[in-house]
Amino acid sequence: MTAEPTPPTSTAPTVRQVWTRARGITLAAVLILAAAVAIAAVRSTARHGELDPRSADPYGSRAIAQLLADRGVSTRVVTTLGGARAAAGPDTTLLVAVPDLLTSRQQTQLRQAVATSGGRTLLVAAGSASVERLAPGVTADPATSSGTTLAPGCTLPEARRAGSADTGGIRYTTTHLDADVCYPSERLATLLRIPETSGGGDTVVLGAPDILYNDHLDKQGNASLALQLLGSRPHLAWYLPSLSDSSATDTDGQKGFLDLLPSGWLWGTLQLFLAAVLAAFWRARRFGPLVPEKLPVAIRASETAEGRARLYRKANARDRAATALRSATRTRLAPLVGVPVAQAHTPEALLPALSAHLTGDGPALHSLLFGPPPGDDAALLALTDQLDALEREVRRP
Repeated sequence: MTAEPTPPTSTAPTVRQVWTRARGITLAAVLILAAAVAIAAVRSTARHGELDPRSADPYGSRAIAQLLADRGVSTRVVTTLGGARAAAGPDTTLLVAVPDLLTSRQQTQLRQAVATSGGRTLLVAAGSASVERLAPGVTADPATSSGTTLAPGCTLPEARRAGSADTGGIRYTTTHLDADVCYPSERLATLLRIPETSGGGDTVVLGAPDILYNDHLDKQGNASLALQLLGSRPHLAWYLPSLSDSSATDTDGQKGFLDLLPSGWLWGTLQLFLAAVLAAFWRARRFGPLVPEKLPVAIRASETAEGRARLYRKANARDRAATALRSATRTRLAPLVGVPVAQAHTPEALLPALSAHLTGDGPALHSLLFGPPPGDDAALLALTDQLDALEREVRRP
């Protein structure tokens, strides 16, 4: 008589169960992604054409370029280092919009070009990575200014005529004794003018670009200060560094990986690492040995067995239920027939001892104790009854 094939049983969760468990996390991830996309879209719209003299957006600089044109100052946009070096001259003001985008080699070459040009160089919000090369003797303070509207606090004519302005931003210190230290914030300057030792030019370091924005130009003395700083020469070269500039590559024609990362990435990575460590400590089990605790109520063993049986039935796991029943029966029978418990689950050790103790058939015992899982609930109940009967017969005096 051949055994009928049994349907496979498994405790693996169904698709519905997986969706029920994961829908909360999935919804949160979708909301975070949508918020990130929305914020990126808003920021990209608001900052489009930032510090571009051709842009009429709030953070563009078309207004100051138009006012300079009305006063006879021509404005020309350059996007390459070669164009910026060629534009430097005694009758030109060279504005470097984002000095930190330049590589160290670009900064060195630009400094060599403007040092003896006799013109003015205006560095906008130059950080510590660039100001020390483009304006030797000037150091950027790590802490930025807490306020934006500051008083001149110096004798520079342009600053005294403009009065209070929205400078702020990065603060600087300098070793140049003849430098004009203006718009101080907590005793550190947010605007410096350093005369060049040769050529008659100068370098102006501005801590924040606010006075150049279209929507800030009509506030405080921003327009007056911007016009005076940019209109001292008849020509203005507005340098917008571009990532496509061939001079941005290293000597071997390849740009280093670290050069492609934005400033502050190291501190950001460190903060993420610390946050992950704190989250791990928060979610981890407490340290030290386990401490036994009294249960609020006593749970009978029968209730635990019934609860586990219901879980097996709900998962349709007849194979696991049968395995548990047979394993427990073998463990109880082995000492009764003189077999060590360690060999209770070995047919070669348990079955001969049972056959010698009983008058039953050996193959029937093998099928009962080590056979395939039952095919349905009725077969599982029958298996349970047979195991109970076998154990009673073995225990019979």
